[in-house]
Amino acid sequence: MNLLRLFEAVYRLGSVSHAAEALGLSQPAASQGLTRLRLALHDALFVRAAGRMRPTLRAERLAAVVLPALGAIHEVLREDDRFDPPNSRMTLRLHLSDIGEARLLPELMEALHHKAPGMRVQTHPLQHHEIADALETGAIHFALGFLPSVTGIERMELLNDSYAVVVRAGHPLLTTAENAKATTERLRKLQYVAVRSHAETIRILKQLGLEDRLVLSSAHFLALPAIIARTDLAVVMPRAIALGFMDPNRYAVLPEPLPRSSFNVSLHWSRRFEKDPAHRWLRDLFKTLFAIPHINADLQGLGQQSSRDS
Repeated sequence: MNLLRLFEAVYRLGSVSHAAEALGLSQPAASQGLTRLRLALHDALFVRAAGRMRPTLRAERLAAVVLPALGAIHEVLREDDRFDPPNSRMTLRLHLSDIGEARLLPELMEALHHKAPGMRVQTHPLQHHEIADALETGAIHFALGFLPSVTGIERMELLNDSYAVVVRAGHPLLTTAENAKATTERLRKLQYVAVRSHAETIRILKQLGLEDRLVLSSAHFLALPAIIARTDLAVVMPRAIALGFMDPNRYAVLPEPLPRSSFNVSLHWSRRFEKDPAHRWLRDLFKTLFAIPHINADLQGLGQQSSRDS
């Protein structure tokens, strides 16, 4: 690399002494370096003519390749540690479940629309055992969710939530406040639907001994609200989703949380990309949008509104 830098300087300046000065070398050291390069390439490379060093045909061909390559290397080395969101054309790739998309994408897309309008977003729901490798290889940039089985990667906790039981407004269980309490005895009076992609909901039903009350196991969340509105079935789902996205005139969230149902939603990434400017900017954006104090305040307000509506 040092010899190629010397070659570039002599080619550009037409003088070994000027090249030595530009590179901080002594003239003998520059002359010795040029001799080594001549011997390695079996060509004079430069000959003196009209008071300056003129490149040979071999040197011209070499310069056509070496100069752009050195310029690209210098640009990379001189890159400052900044990311320009307004002019970015990056495609952001995320692991999100369908419920995670419903909860997180609206705020994320709104923020990107204002801060990085040229950025594109793709979601890639993966099996949990695939996530760590996808993050390490760069197939996805981040994974968001409750992912306790994903290990060996960096993680930042974003928000706390808990699972709740959602039924239709006017459900017989809601006739009195006492009946609405989420005790196991009262929960056994319900039949349930669950989403297989959100395995924690099925785990909770099993943990409470309610798996025999599961009458529908769906691949996706999308159909569940319509099913709940038309039947006396119940669904176990994250409270933030229920309070934020379900019409209180059509649905009701049982006021008491389910036992042992709290969980954390975290942002996961590979330490390989820890220093990348775009990666750092996006991590800060996720933290700003979904940090725990911000989310908890929102949930408290939604919970109070739900209580007033019911």
